[in-house]
Amino acid sequence: MFDDKDTIAAVATSRGEGGIAIVRVSGDRALEIMNAAFKPRVKGAAFSHGKMLYGSAVSKDGREIDEVMAVCFFAPKSYTREDVGEIHTHGGISAQLVLERLIDLGARPAERGEFTYRAFLNGRISLDKAEAVMSLISAKSRAAQRSSLRNLTSGSSSLIGRARSRLMELVTLIDAAADFPEEIDEDVTRDRIVSEAKQILADIKRCADPRYVKIMEKGASVVIAGKPNVGKSSLMNALLSFERSIVTDIAGTTRDTINESASIRGISVTLTDTAGIRETGDAIEKMGVTRAEKCVDEADCVLLVLDSSGEIEKEDEKLLSKMDDRFILVANKDDISKNEIEGAIRISALTGEGISELTDAIYRKISPGEDDEKLLTLRQTEAARRAQACLERMIALSSETELDLMREDLTDALNILGEITGENITEQVIDGIFERFCVGK
Repeated sequence: MFDDKDTIAAVATSRGEGGIAIVRVSGDRALEIMNAAFKPRVKGAAFSHGKMLYGSAVSKDGREIDEVMAVCFFAPKSYTREDVGEIHTHGGISAQLVLERLIDLGARPAERGEFTYRAFLNGRISLDKAEAVMSLISAKSRAAQRSSLRNLTSGSSSLIGRARSRLMELVTLIDAAADFPEEIDEDVTRDRIVSEAKQILADIKRCADPRYVKIMEKGASVVIAGKPNVGKSSLMNALLSFERSIVTDIAGTTRDTINESASIRGISVTLTDTAGIRETGDAIEKMGVTRAEKCVDEADCVLLVLDSSGEIEKEDEKLLSKMDDRFILVANKDDISKNEIEGAIRISALTGEGISELTDAIYRKISPGEDDEKLLTLRQTEAARRAQACLERMIALSSETELDLMREDLTDALNILGEITGENITEQVIDGIFERFCVGK
């Protein structure tokens, strides 16, 4: 994918106007290029590891490009484990001019993710930690940011690494049983392998949760549903704390789905207000009802809103019959009437009563939990799923399987887990991972 012999350079901060922009260079010639491109304000000052210097970025003929700060990190104590330099310029065109100067001095423009690729290639981070970097950059909520940071600092590498080490021990045990059959009992060995494989399998299942990945990457979908005129749009506005949906006393005001992004206790969500679900002969309203029912079917969480000031009607009963563990029952208009609705959270979308309690319930419903060792990407969870299948197959057949056949499943699981951390990965997969990165990271 990349030529790791080159010295590379890129603007490491977002493009456009800003107070500060950082231009980064990494490789064998990084210090040479930094010394040519940067002139310290204090005569005789020289770069030392991690110490910022004040001065100017200068052109080939010595003219000042910009007033800057500059710093160098010497190999191997840098992000890439190569010599790395950074020039901190004013944002805007100055960063591009400094980058062009570094390229004139012999650096090559970096490709997407090339700095992190070098960190992976040089053994500073594992492949799943490289993916945690990308997840951290692209995090759309506090929960996703915290999850990515946990995985970057420790996270899934440690669990998957431990699982691989334990699998290697089991493979070694089988090899020893084959070499020393008189000294190692095959039945005892088989029992031990099965027992430890079950523990490893439980750990892998715990860290490989596709729902966790989906919610961390894209957020959760929360749909507000119910018959017409129960206060769905008012609830939408109450949860958002601003008026997004039109509210009137006319039943059936909302004819289409209305989406809005929000955050529930740090988790990114898409709130959807829907048309009132009922039997109707109106062609346009019928289309809205169809869309509402589709949203309910696909939602991570459904707020089923009932009117506590009225009686339960057939439209309510039809919706209640569809309830599953994704649903939260909401009794609205509690400021008008106190009719009891068993199992419902009582609220008034008009006054705000009960909204905090409802928000807590939504969080409990959509939160996948916090776990330092959960995997962050679908690629990782798919690999974990295949490793699980190998172990499950071995455990299921263990009572009638020879040790050498058990070894095959253990080895397959070991190699598949290596795809997560990078010990056993194809160049094509690596290309696919790092091409998702931004330039400069």
